Amino acid sequence: METIGYTKETRAYKKAARRVKDLKGFYGNLTSYCLVIPFLLALNLLTSPGHLWFYWPMLGWGIGIVAHAVSVFGIGKEWEEKKIKELMDQETGNIKTL
Repeated sequence: METIGYTKETRAYKKAARRVKDLKGFYGNLTSYCLVIPFLLALNLLTSPGHLWFYWPMLGWGIGIVAHAVSVFGIGKEWEEKKIKELMDQETGNIKTL
């Protein structure tokens, strides 16, 4: 019985550690964006104020941040977790298949 509890605890720990790593990566990306884009804006306005180019990296990186946010905070994450649990239960024989 202790092995099962240890396995569940280990699985829960690994899942939580992965979640923290994902969150840390997202917030690091967002922080970098918030620091670099104003720098690019200032650089653009100082070097060539007649030709605005800073919005291209802002747009591209912004799309990347939105995609990163969806993957971290994801649409349908609860469904995904529920389905994983269901499939794991089927694998171990805890739920009868339809």
